[in-house]
Amino acid sequence: MELDHVFLLCNSGAPEADALLRLGIREGSRNTHPGQGTACRRFFFADAYLELLWVDDEVEAGRDGVKRTRLLDRWALRRAGACPFGVILRPSVDSAETRPTFPTWRYTPPYLPAGLAIDVADATPLAEPAVFHMAVRRSRSGDEPIDHQPPLRTISRVSIDGPLPSERSAARVALEETAVFAFAHASAYLLTIDFSDAPEANADLRPELPLVLRW
Repeated sequence: MELDHVFLLCNSGAPEADALLRLGIREGSRNTHPGQGTACRRFFFADAYLELLWVDDEVEAGRDGVKRTRLLDRWALRRAGACPFGVILRPSVDSAETRPTFPTWRYTPPYLPAGLAIDVADATPLAEPAVFHMAVRRSRSGDEPIDHQPPLRTISRVSIDGPLPSERSAARVALEETAVFAFAHASAYLLTIDFSDAPEANADLRPELPLVLRW
């Protein structure tokens, strides 16, 4: 498995994206998820992307089949103790299709083509990030801008700090066993994305976004 993208839950329309734009990070195509009730703004890099996600239709997000993802709960409670981050994995280059190493349930959102599904990590508390796994590796469009003013190319590490529960879910354990993800306890949630193994510069986007970029 490898990182496909990370999401950060935002206000409707993601006005917080202005913090990224001011930094010189070019915005890619926006997206909606019909039937799931969510929409997003996206910022692409060479190997993955950052998604600013919000609930656009609470009725759709609360329907049977979608509600179990707890995207609505996580979004509604993002200022009341729920972790506002999500990690989406995909099969690695070496494997066209693989299954995650942690317990999951199969989610078939209406916007996916017939026959495709997303594996959702089971028994993951709201105080931890949501974890999803794409069943197949997706081709990445070459039309998305990845030439940003800061030299943000390839993600080397994703760190998630916050008031995490002491008892770790199986999904969190699996992520921690990789060299890409790290977790630490803190008083507030913070997502740190490294684009270098030895960062020399950084941008702290708080308070607009609980996000630090390092390169």
